[in-house]
Amino acid sequence: MKRENEFAVGLVVIAALALVVGGALWLSGAHLGKTEAVYTARFRTVGGLGAGSPVVLRGVRVGRIEAIRLAAGNWVEADLKIYSGVTPPTKPAVIAASASLFGEWAATLISSDPPPVDPNIRQALEEAAAVGGGKWPGATLPDIGQLTAQASRIATDIGTVAARVQSAFDSQAVMDLRRSIHDFGQVADRLARVTNEQADVIGDVGSNLQHGSEALSRAAIDLKTTLGRVDTATNQGQLATILNNTAATSTDLRSASQDFRQLMAAANRNQESLVRVLQNADTVMSRISNRSGTLGLLVADSALYRETTLTMIQLRQLLSDIQANPRKYFTFSVFSSKGSQDAAPCPTRNERGRRRLSAGPPPRRSGAVSVDSRLVQELGIPQGAPGGRRAARGGGAA
Repeated sequence: MKRENEFAVGLVVIAALALVVGGALWLSGAHLGKTEAVYTARFRTVGGLGAGSPVVLRGVRVGRIEAIRLAAGNWVEADLKIYSGVTPPTKPAVIAASASLFGEWAATLISSDPPPVDPNIRQALEEAAAVGGGKWPGATLPDIGQLTAQASRIATDIGTVAARVQSAFDSQAVMDLRRSIHDFGQVADRLARVTNEQADVIGDVGSNLQHGSEALSRAAIDLKTTLGRVDTATNQGQLATILNNTAATSTDLRSASQDFRQLMAAANRNQESLVRVLQNADTVMSRISNRSGTLGLLVADSALYRETTLTMIQLRQLLSDIQANPRKYFTFSVFSSKGSQDAAPCPTRNERGRRRLSAGPPPRRSGAVSVDSRLVQELGIPQGAPGGRRAARGGGAA
């Protein structure tokens, strides 16, 4: 009986020890008979992570935190023990975050390609990856306490703003706001009236814009036609001909410019001679203007003009009288008498002179040219002038 009791007690003790060991192994997450890989992650702070905290991949526990220690450069390193058969992401990163409202934390494995959307997490991962050393980069999310404290601060700020708004919007402010709204309504009504009044103007502007668009369209068509004509002229060689003519004209202009420069150079060389010529010409013109010298007297005196005019008048009258009475001035003989056939001997020059002297002055011909005295008066020729006396004598003889 005594041995049976001892045996029962031993069984109970062994079962209790097995239960304790199994519970300890279960709580520690150990996998008996399986090889586990250990990786190191680098954090600025691990928050509530501790040894034994679970490691999660896409919501599934794949390992645990083996150890946490401080590292150089204000870093914290955590050893992650991953179960065998679990393949980490290509570019693994670790996010430490709160797993429940009771303060439990977990390390979540993610891929840093593509990087997270949260700029703070992305910056923390980039800083940890820049250190290198083959360690996984890590970042820590704020826990529920920090979020609650931040929410409390936000709520306090909102309350402060609400109090300030309430103190600012008193009854007077409300009345002012109502008046502002009323004034805004009046302004809106005025704008509506102005818009209605300017509707016709806006319509005219639209019509003008349409006309302008049509004019631009026509101008574009004309430009297209002109370009087509230019293209045709280019194909037919007219543009080349114009350019050749332009080049020839340019050459001629250059030659003319060269000749003009040579002329100006010659003028510069003969400047003193030109100045003397101009001075002499100015002196001559001054003397003519002052009625000095023969040319000045001829230009200033009208007697030469009057004498010339009277001479032309007399010449025309003489020609008219010759045409009217040619027998007064010319004698024509076709047949001569028999007695006159015996020609008298031709007198010598001395005999012709003695006959002219003995005959006296020739008689005045009845066909002398007469000049009207009224014409003489109209021309302003004085009666005492030589031409006037001849005209008067001619008139008297007539």
